[in-house]
Parts: sequence; C-alpha cells; structure tokens
Amino acid sequence: MATTTKTKKASTKPTGNTGKMKDSEFHKFFVDELKDIYWAEKHLAKALPKMRKAATSPELVEAFEKHTQETEQHIATLEEVFSMLEEKAAAKKCDAMAGLLEEANGIIEETDQGTMIRDAGLILAAQKVEHYEIATYGTLAVFAENMGHSEVASLLNQTLENEKATDVLLTQIAEGTINAQAVEE
Repeated sequence: MATTTKTKKASTKPTGNTGKMKDSEFHKFFVDELKDIYWAEKHLAKALPKMRKAATSPELVEAFEKHTQETEQHIATLEEVFSMLEEKAAAKKCDAMAGLLEEANGIIEETDQGTMIRDAGLILAAQKVEHYEIATYGTLAVFAENMGHSEVASLLNQTLENEKATDVLLTQIAEGTINAQAVEE
C-alpha cells in the first residue's frame, strides 16, 4: 500500500522579516531592476522635451510637456523608494529604454517637420515607452508586495496608474485627429 505524505505548501505571503529579505537574491534582483527603471526615467526626462519640440499638434505638445513634469515626479518617487529600502539611488543603463529612445530619435529624423505623420510616429514611440514602463512598474509593485514592502508597492502602483493614464491620453490624441490627418498627408 502506497503512502502519501502531505507537504505544507510554502506561503507566498511575506514573513515580515525584511532584514533577512534584504540579503536575499530576489531583493538584490528587485533593487537592480529599480536601478534600471531609474535610468530609464532619467533619460526619458531628457528625451521628452525633444519629442515635445518635434511635435506639431498642440494637444501632443501639451501631453509631452505634462508627461515631462510627471516623469520628474517618477524620478523623485523612485528616489523615495530607494530611501525606504535603505539603498543608494543609483542608475543602471536600461538597454530597453535606450533602444526605445533611439527609435524615437529615428522617427524625428525620418519624418518631415510639421506633419501629422511625424506626430503619429511620435505617439507610436511614446506609447512603446509607456507600455515598457507599465510592464516594469506593474511587476515591480507585485515584487515589492510579495517581499512585504507595502509602502513601496503603493508608490510603484501610483506611478503605474500615471503611466496607464498617459497611455490612454496618447491613444485619445491619436484617434482624435492625428491618425486620420496622417493618412491624408
């Protein structure tokens, strides 16, 4: 007769022992990914004014201006997160964001100034950035929650919601007039 043994399923809830958690490989991975998005936000803050200057539509210009200010807040929020984790706020090159920003520069260089084709391309580039940020902040918030860093998770979720709102705004601008006008050019 075969016997079965019941094994207690490992709890997925944080134990509250954050001191021990700080030394874990997962915590180190989490902090490394925070450094990655910190680099991404800092470089996006430099790129958005260039995208704003390249845009023609007043709505898109305003959206880029607004998101530049929001990105500065995201940087400050990440600095607060590092502080809460008792980690140094340091940036690690984000190859994904570097590529996305390079692509945005390519769109500016390859399209004519003053056209809705350029604006449609800028929205495409900006939404690629937003989707990257949405994926990153969403995952990092879940990681933080699982490690028992509820306050950190809350801050990351606030940024996540802001990134989602920016994505929705860009879609509204594109669908409002820019895409239709770009088709006609």
